[in-house]
Amino acid sequence: MKVSIVTVVRNNENSILDAIECIKKQSYEDIEHIVVDGESTDSTWDVINNNYSEKMVLIREPDDGIYDALNKGINKASGDIIGILHSDDLFADQFVIQNVVDEFKKYKPDLIYGDLLYITQKSPHKVIRKWIAGEFKKKKLRYGWMPPHPTIFLKSEIYSQIGGYDKKYKISADYKFILQLFLRGNLSWGYIPRVLVKMRMGGLSNKNFSSIVSKTKEDLLALNETRVGGFLTVFCKNTRKLMQFF
Repeated sequence: MKVSIVTVVRNNENSILDAIECIKKQSYEDIEHIVVDGESTDSTWDVINNNYSEKMVLIREPDDGIYDALNKGINKASGDIIGILHSDDLFADQFVIQNVVDEFKKYKPDLIYGDLLYITQKSPHKVIRKWIAGEFKKKKLRYGWMPPHPTIFLKSEIYSQIGGYDKKYKISADYKFILQLFLRGNLSWGYIPRVLVKMRMGGLSNKNFSSIVSKTKEDLLALNETRVGGFLTVFCKNTRKLMQFF
């Protein structure tokens, strides 16, 4: 099984090397790393080029936000399985991709997800939040359940069926995509009950109060379009986040 990992980046010279290196260190060999740079104006593109390997596919061009860039990377992917590693994120260890492939081979699901740690910007060892996804049940969607987006590994044909991320969303396209995934009646899934990804705090959705308000509005729109829930669902979704600090 070939695994494609998509990383989108713009002006993240401080963290992009960590993302590149953690993919290079994976024990699984058949990995394609697609890096989509939205024309960074700092030294990000230099860092990418200076650490280029034959397993990397590089795209550098303007985009209409993170989800447009993700769609570009996914469309370029040639793997049987597609995963996403944001430029601020790290795989938990060098065996993550091997574990994921083993699960796909053994159980033959359409997607696999796991758990996630939120870490500080400066230290991958200082944990702020722990997101334990747990087993999926459809009724959980109405009460704000979702798996950590960066831990989802998906068969490539599923992206084609859903059509990628909805670009009219600037913050919550991943949430809408997840709702669409788990509402599919013919989808099979697998849960790996361990941490797969470490995510640095301070991302687009929670960097300031304005972003939180915008995300709430987009979450409600996603719930309305998928006919899952409303304000109660968003309230439960945010309450779940508070519990991750304990």
